[in-house]
Amino acid sequence: MLDRRSLFAATAAALALPAVAQEPYPSRPIRIVIAYPPGGSTDLLGRALAQRLSELWGGAAVVVENRPGGGAIVGTQAVAQAAPDGYTLALGNNQTHASNQAMARNLPYHAVESFAPIARLASVHHALVVPANHPAKTLAELVAKGRSGRVTYASSSVGSASHVIAESLARRFRMDATHVPYRGGAQATQDTVAGVVDYFISTWPQVVGLVREGKLRALAIGAPARLAEAPEVPTFDEAGAPGLSVDAWFGMWAPAGTPAPIINKLADALLAIIAEPAMRERLAGMGFAPAPLPPAEFADFQKAEVARWQELVALTGIRME
Repeated sequence: MLDRRSLFAATAAALALPAVAQEPYPSRPIRIVIAYPPGGSTDLLGRALAQRLSELWGGAAVVVENRPGGGAIVGTQAVAQAAPDGYTLALGNNQTHASNQAMARNLPYHAVESFAPIARLASVHHALVVPANHPAKTLAELVAKGRSGRVTYASSSVGSASHVIAESLARRFRMDATHVPYRGGAQATQDTVAGVVDYFISTWPQVVGLVREGKLRALAIGAPARLAEAPEVPTFDEAGAPGLSVDAWFGMWAPAGTPAPIINKLADALLAIIAEPAMRERLAGMGFAPAPLPPAEFADFQKAEVARWQELVALTGIRME
């Protein structure tokens, strides 16, 4: 039998627990951290999702916070170290939650163990673009230029997919190519338009508008077939570099330890948003393809991607110091 002191403590605990459990989620602003500067593919997707998530939840505050730096490590680390309460989330991609784990020697978090997967959301192809006035009109002409003299290529950061694909191209065709890394795809794109570099292997959403405007020329795209919205752009296979491209994928994570009911509520909302015809049309216009996966399947997919990137690192030798 409980004494009076124990009975009081047990009663207080019983009263306190439902108050915590019944706190509505969300009851304060949700912060979606993007480890890149504004204007890149991850940022474009994040802002579209944040806006719709806020609308779906009756005007709840959902804000995007850009925290670039360190090859997308700074912002990702901030989420790994945040309270696991569902109010700080990461919208990341194959770099933040797969390739950095394989390439960085001293990553201050673990891409799998430090996070709770919420949902995979979308994917994009990569395209090789050159300035509109570049002398190379085809991939073969660009390769020839790189074999007869030095060329430069941009990447969104060291160790990004844009870096790995471009380095693989250079090694395959023995090009004299110099890597010029940037802090995000937006600045890399701007300098490619300006002719500061010879080429950039970018996510399609990052450059599709500039290709349509005639400010960039796409020489190849990493898709299984030509895109309906850009039938003039050959695939890498058609252009003479089969199997070169690596698709980029995007997903949402919370810090490890976030309660399952919150993860499930977020996953249900995000997957419902991705399934909406209006959102699908909006994303397609930006070059994204829906690629939904719920939490458990997304977790398995991410683990497989980390293993795949470890193999790519072994082939290219690219490391982040």
